[in-house]
Amino acid sequence: MLFQDEGLRRAPGARPLLVCDLTQSYSPKGGGGISTYLREKRDYVLTRTPHHLLQIVPGAEDRVTVNGRHVFAEIAADPVRGSPNYRFILRTRAVRDLLAEYRPDVIESLCPWVLPWTAIQHRRAYPDTALVAGYRTDFPNAHVDRVARKLFGPAGKLFYWLSLGYTEITYREFDAVYTLGEEARETLRRRGIGRTAVLPLGVDTDLFHPRARDPDYRRRLGLAGNGPLLVYAGRIDNEKRADRLVAMMRHLPRDFGAALVMIGDGKLRPQLMRDAADLPIAFPGFETDRVALAGALASADLYVSAMADETFGISVIEAQAAGLPVVGVASGAMPARVPPGLGLLGPVDDVAAMAANVRALWNGDHGAIGRAARAHVERHFSWNQTFARLFGSIYPQALARASMRVGRPAAAPVFARA
Repeated sequence: MLFQDEGLRRAPGARPLLVCDLTQSYSPKGGGGISTYLREKRDYVLTRTPHHLLQIVPGAEDRVTVNGRHVFAEIAADPVRGSPNYRFILRTRAVRDLLAEYRPDVIESLCPWVLPWTAIQHRRAYPDTALVAGYRTDFPNAHVDRVARKLFGPAGKLFYWLSLGYTEITYREFDAVYTLGEEARETLRRRGIGRTAVLPLGVDTDLFHPRARDPDYRRRLGLAGNGPLLVYAGRIDNEKRADRLVAMMRHLPRDFGAALVMIGDGKLRPQLMRDAADLPIAFPGFETDRVALAGALASADLYVSAMADETFGISVIEAQAAGLPVVGVASGAMPARVPPGLGLLGPVDDVAAMAANVRALWNGDHGAIGRAARAHVERHFSWNQTFARLFGSIYPQALARASMRVGRPAAAPVFARA
């Protein structure tokens, strides 16, 4: 099943090293930020470092694909109810067997459920393994609290507090933890979790560019009107509050001429398509072609999002790279992604305020704001910067801690020279 390159099983101080990504949050058809991260990281490792990369994700069947220094391992998992594009790994023994076979030097855990403890159990058997966690979603708020309140009312708060305890117990086990912004890092600090760093994500500014604009895009979607074309790209589900965008469209006068395209898939999509049958809204589905996605963003006029618990927002900076002002909410990472002058933020769940902000941006100098957004992304966000920090700082710190754990002198910085 697995290739037998004994060169990957050398001591942690040797070169090259084997890095493992471990996540539930992957889908070839509905994937969002983590799927983008996995793809960009693969390209970075193969083109800019001498290291090997093992990526373990859920799939329809057990399958390992080897492409040179990249190994893509799928673990058979059932679809998530209500989100058929996603699967959830429960067969942790299969993951443990993969980890024991490959013996990665660094395991990076990218989601909070089940698999972090699979990595922790592996580290207990192989204590020289360095564990790094990406705290990418404020899941006690975004997932647990929202769902528990809906199911159990005020009593659901108990599940929220339990999830905070789970966070503390889990992430204290890791040698290094990174967040995507200072706000999330402060959240972990309040829970007593140290050894943290901030890792801003990036965007391909050559791909996501205003020059990808297609003047015929709106007509091909069958959307009438001469007002702004609004766009949202992401999961169409409760976590993203996608239904608020449809509600916002009902607050825009018909003679304003606005239309909305919601790119993505999710459990709310069929319902919202029915609810929006009388509105100028298109639901083209999840876009697997990144070039086509870049063209769709560049062909719109404003980017809209109602997500209140975003920890970074890759789709936001992709839209900004395409030259779009942003209308969002003043919560989560959105204020950091949309500083003054790059868009307008309103109260969470206030769809009337969101509609007013759409009108205000469109009636102002939205072209200048879009150009400023593009310049902002060019200055601050690139995948090379992201992975240079990950490989040059966060991983070496985790490896040094792993060396201390087994009583071995820490190796020289192995990634800084990559």
